[in-house]
Amino acid sequence: MDRFDNIPETALEWHRDGTGAVLATVVQTWGSAPRRVGAQLVVGGDGRIQGSVSGGCVEGAVIVEALEAMDAGAHRILEFGVSDEDAFAVGLACGGTIRILVEPVGSVLPETMLADLVAARKSRAARAYVVNVETGERRLQSTGHEDRMRMDRSGFEDDQKTFVAVHNPPLRLIVVGAVHIAQALVPMARIAGYDPVLIDPRDAFGSIERFPGETILQDWPDEAIAELGLDARTAVVLLTHDPKLDDPALIAALAADVFYIGALGSKRTHAKRVERMTQAGFNPHQIGRIHGPVGLNIGAAGPAEIAVSILAQMTAVLRGHPA
Repeated sequence: MDRFDNIPETALEWHRDGTGAVLATVVQTWGSAPRRVGAQLVVGGDGRIQGSVSGGCVEGAVIVEALEAMDAGAHRILEFGVSDEDAFAVGLACGGTIRILVEPVGSVLPETMLADLVAARKSRAARAYVVNVETGERRLQSTGHEDRMRMDRSGFEDDQKTFVAVHNPPLRLIVVGAVHIAQALVPMARIAGYDPVLIDPRDAFGSIERFPGETILQDWPDEAIAELGLDARTAVVLLTHDPKLDDPALIAALAADVFYIGALGSKRTHAKRVERMTQAGFNPHQIGRIHGPVGLNIGAAGPAEIAVSILAQMTAVLRGHPA
């Protein structure tokens, strides 16, 4: 996925095993560039690669430049124009221009800094990798770029010299209630870049047969959520219609910094839910975070369309659009 892959981890592994590694990062685009800003490719000292900065349009040239940068022990900025013909080959209507920052690990990007980044990613801690592309000064920050982190948007600061690469934890979707809507929502969410987890203590619902290959926790929601933990990269969707199951998860979500809370049910059902949350001690602002009835009002009919409406609403909230 664009927003979470194992490129830093691979670069650190290749550097430590003696292969050598160079990180190539898309820092700027114009037109219909094949990859978004922040996309990365790692080039090994033996020429192997992982990841992509252009979907295949300019990777060959980047490999050559990366190996030269490794020999020189210096970072460099590359700029490529992607032709309409090449863009069409990777599924775009027209071409564009991309700038790529190339950084050899060890001689330019310190191993300790890369190791700190990898450790932060493993612990689901957001980090901003900040580099001045002219001076080569670089640092790793946990604060100071909250807007970029919230929007998951890497890019240059106003000075057009300081590039900020956002490394957020992977998006996670916690679904309480392994019902028919969840059977459509979970695979859709996975395609959209989420790491989904199902919670349902009812054996008949939360079964491997109904959700092959998925993570299913058959604990009570409050226990399961306490084990998983909640953070700003997590969405919680409640689908059981049963307050005994939904409410413990809802209380945990309202007390945490999750970016999205959605709850299935009619307006009447939601009104009762609001009453219960008020009695539980939550104020109107906190309760207002609940999207209920869940999903955008697109006239959805059937589980798949309802799942589309939920995922669309989650995306709108994540990207700061009215939902």
